[in-house]
Amino acid sequence: MTKFLSFCKRNCLYLAWFVSLVAVAGSLYLSEVLKYEPCKLCWFQRIFMYPQLFLLGIATFRGDKRVIPYVLPLSLIGGSISIYHYAEQKIPALSKVLPCTIGVPCNKDYLNYFGFITIPLLALIAFALISLLLWYGRKEEEMIDVDAEESLGF
Repeated sequence: MTKFLSFCKRNCLYLAWFVSLVAVAGSLYLSEVLKYEPCKLCWFQRIFMYPQLFLLGIATFRGDKRVIPYVLPLSLIGGSISIYHYAEQKIPALSKVLPCTIGVPCNKDYLNYFGFITIPLLALIAFALISLLLWYGRKEEEMIDVDAEESLGF
């Protein structure tokens, strides 16, 4: 298990970028190929996922972990929207509190595998994986900074 965690820590940017690439490609496939019209909450989730593809791609290319504090909030906010969207789909009373009045209703299930796997859950999984990978990779960066400060006498 330590080899796996060490691999994840070393390659956190690459793995997070790959997850964002799959999430963006999946959302574009669902809307452009399968013609599933995104609801308002899906658009908000896309707003927080799409920039991560480019930010993490550039950071991965440069090997720059300093982007983590900028990307991590995007992932956490997008994940929060996904949690609410998933709850709105699975709890019927919640969709009546703030109903979507324009376009596709936010509680509509295009996909519903095994009774619980829906598009917002897939988005939540992507946001959670990116957040965990970046959080785990961030700890290494902080430990290096603390060790450097201690060796300098700060």
